[in-house]
Amino acid sequence: MFLSINTLFAQRDTDHWIAPYYASTSGYTNAVYLSTDSTTPFPVKIYNNNTLIQTVTISKGNPQSYTVTANLIAATVTSEALQVITKGLYLKGDKPFYCTLRSAQGSHGEIVTSKGKAGIGKLFYVANPPNTTAGGGTANNFTAGILATEDNTVVTVSWTTTGLVFLGGTPNGPNSQTFTLNKGQSYIMAGNNGTAANLTGFIGAKIVSDKPVTLTNGSSNGNFGAGGSSGSDLIMDQSVPVQRLGSTFAMVKTRSTAPAENMEGGIVIATEDNTEIYVNGGTTPLATINAGQWYRINETNYIQQGAGSGHFNMFISTTKNVYIYQLVGVGTANNTGGYNYIPPLNCFLPRKIDEIGKINEMPSVTGITLKLNILTETGAAVTYSSNGAPPVTPTAAQGPYPLTGNTNWVTYAIEGIVGNVTVNSTKAVTAGVNGGYSSAGYGGYFAGFSSIPLISKQTGDCIPGIILEVDDSYEIYQWYLNGNPIPGATTNSFTPITAGNYTVKVAVGSCPTAVTPVYKVFTCLHQSTLALTVCEGFKAVVPTFTNSTQNYVPSTVTIITPPANGNCSD
Repeated sequence: MFLSINTLFAQRDTDHWIAPYYASTSGYTNAVYLSTDSTTPFPVKIYNNNTLIQTVTISKGNPQSYTVTANLIAATVTSEALQVITKGLYLKGDKPFYCTLRSAQGSHGEIVTSKGKAGIGKLFYVANPPNTTAGGGTANNFTAGILATEDNTVVTVSWTTTGLVFLGGTPNGPNSQTFTLNKGQSYIMAGNNGTAANLTGFIGAKIVSDKPVTLTNGSSNGNFGAGGSSGSDLIMDQSVPVQRLGSTFAMVKTRSTAPAENMEGGIVIATEDNTEIYVNGGTTPLATINAGQWYRINETNYIQQGAGSGHFNMFISTTKNVYIYQLVGVGTANNTGGYNYIPPLNCFLPRKIDEIGKINEMPSVTGITLKLNILTETGAAVTYSSNGAPPVTPTAAQGPYPLTGNTNWVTYAIEGIVGNVTVNSTKAVTAGVNGGYSSAGYGGYFAGFSSIPLISKQTGDCIPGIILEVDDSYEIYQWYLNGNPIPGATTNSFTPITAGNYTVKVAVGSCPTAVTPVYKVFTCLHQSTLALTVCEGFKAVVPTFTNSTQNYVPSTVTIITPPANGNCSD
């Protein structure tokens, strides 16, 4: 059997959350891989359920990995499903870094790439691969793990397919499940493939929460190939909230050499009714679907760019914002599946990807051969490098190749990439890898997910103490309070001193300027009172607090006369 592993669109950020998954097949080795472009070493703290479990120091050219015990990230018994549990990870760094969870065992493996702050939100639609066989029965499943980032987070998951059977019990509502999580707690909804409805019935399930959560979804294990094989693979990735979605996408074909098995292509999940799906600039939609419905795009829609080039890509457009997951295969087998969440094309994507560490490394897997795919705006100057070597310009045979149906973007392909990889472009860029050999392989893309500018809190909750930020990939910043520009507030972070509605206008390259949605900032309301008896002629000392949400309010101050001996302590 092949091992197919997918890494895609990791987000360079200071904060990363990774929700757990349900592993119907046990024995996975799980490790987080951390890398950065910072030449100054800095620590990354790794937490489980708000408890520090490890501190790892990283810098450019010095990526690190840390093996996570399985009980902190994977569920393997039904008593851990449909229950509030404490599995999952939170990672915090002093500077931005990339983070991936890489899981492997025997013939199965996957990489879950953290999207950082762009991966948390309040509205999601679940994805798992469109499994085509119940082969494996209880060994295969769908899985959706939800991790809370704040206390008292109320989450409701709902679906429309009847007949779903969940591991761990029966949902507490008709086609819905509601639960409450505190920060660091998680919840897994999973069902095995022994029930026919479970093969695809949970695709498009809706997740709504009142505070930000993160979602890891997919199948552990699954098989979406043709041919009826009972084999399977780990197929999983981290999702993004609906607010991060778009309507134009590009994909580069990976390394499947079995077109009859239909191991490539993608799945589209709608978030609004009457969503039309088009490929390669066509004028007739492949399908029209409603919110929560899905459609599979077959691999026959890839177009070879140039006779005999071996370079295939596909342009996808929709009339409303959607999720798209690229289906991935390796070699000639139909049980080598994986998938990747694909972000929308956007000129606000970063101009560099620096750096992806140990790109061809997996726990207990060696000897992988990779192809690097690069997607950038037309006319950009592109270079790449690995392991600190001087930047290299792609050859004419490596690209750029046009994208049928969209003249604004082009693609490249470079074989044999290894080590710590950096990609630079003079315009917006994403990049990814795919490859392997007879028993292992993986593929996917890396990119910034702050392409849609949003304000997030760097630290604190209110004034004083809160610090706001947007992604640091833009060229121009201007912060606004209640619609008015703040003099001198022209960097990617800002410390508010006045409550109100904050926005940021950003610009980069040839992109039009963009303004973030409003971020409301409040003054801290928590106060402490203190009663003092003060000796006449002496002064009361106002205490200091380390918690920025506490303010001192004096009250009940009584003045007394010192005793005859003058010792106020008497």
